[in-house]
Order: sequence, then structure tokens, then C-alpha cells
Amino acid sequence: MVTMEEVKRVKAAYEAELMGKSGVVALAIGYRYVDGEKTDELCIICYVVKKKSIEELKGHEIIPREIEGVPIDIVESGRIRAL
Repeated sequence: MVTMEEVKRVKAAYEAELMGKSGVVALAIGYRYVDGEKTDELCIICYVVKKKSIEELKGHEIIPREIEGVPIDIVESGRIRAL
């Protein structure tokens, strides 16, 4: 299991790369959800406008499942706007 320090380091190191992927609107650190249930696994949360299947994406658009051992959870959020 990864530590908060590891997650923070990896997020900082890869933030620009992840934010540059098509449809990504925000990144956060939190706990992974599986089948709607919160787990105790820390991860980078990658918010996207709309989730797509692997077949709909080009190679450079695919968000990895993990980076340097830190899991990535992809969450569909729609567009994020400041109020």
C-alpha cells in the first residue's frame, strides 16, 4: 500500500502530463472506490468529462491504471466550472 507522501510526489511529478490528456479536467488525492464502495487504498483521482472505453481512445490519450506503483482512479465529473 502506498503512503500519502508517495502519492503527493507522483501527483506533482505527473500532473502536467495527466492534465494534458484529452478530457481530463482535474486531479486530486483521495481513496479509491470499487463498485461504489470506498476502500482504504490511497490513489490519484483523475476527473474526466466523460469516461470512454479503451477502444475509443488513441494510445497517447489512455490514462494509466497506475504510475510508479500509485493507483489512479478515473472518475467521470463532466465539465468543471467556477461559480
